[in-house]
Amino acid sequence: MSEHVMSRLQLLAAEIYAYSYANYIDHLGMGHVRYDNLMPEDAELLERAVTENWDLESVATAMEVNTDVAENLLSAARRALEVVDAENPAESFRNAVRQVVRRAAEEGLENDEAIEQLVIQICYRVSDLAYLLKRDGNPLSRYSRHFRRDPNRTYLEGHFDEGDDFE
Repeated sequence: MSEHVMSRLQLLAAEIYAYSYANYIDHLGMGHVRYDNLMPEDAELLERAVTENWDLESVATAMEVNTDVAENLLSAARRALEVVDAENPAESFRNAVRQVVRRAAEEGLENDEAIEQLVIQICYRVSDLAYLLKRDGNPLSRYSRHFRRDPNRTYLEGHFDEGDDFE
């Protein structure tokens, strides 16, 4: 993986087009207009479409695709925003894994191959988390409490302000 730092739009593009951050970074700064410019521009347009609640026809026209593709891109953009705009890397990871598990459950986990594909997708999300942690200069332990967060529980104020010290 190169030393490039991805912009927010590049992170959104990676999410929308289902690239791992490591794979996306490997294409940056090498003259790949698709990764450096086109995909982030698409991400910016799709973010506007989501936040401004564009209809499918408007998205399809702006993206120069049919409405089925536009619908898929809008769904991908919504999921991408949930991951990229999360409060911190731990919440980003939780959101990403939740999406992967939800999709796998919808498609069915009927056999070992389907289970292995889910494991692979979760491992990709671990790789994305590693990028975010390195970018931010924080150890995994900084977010230990966030990883263990139970949405059905109430926590005291400040509970998530510090990580756990495993030293």
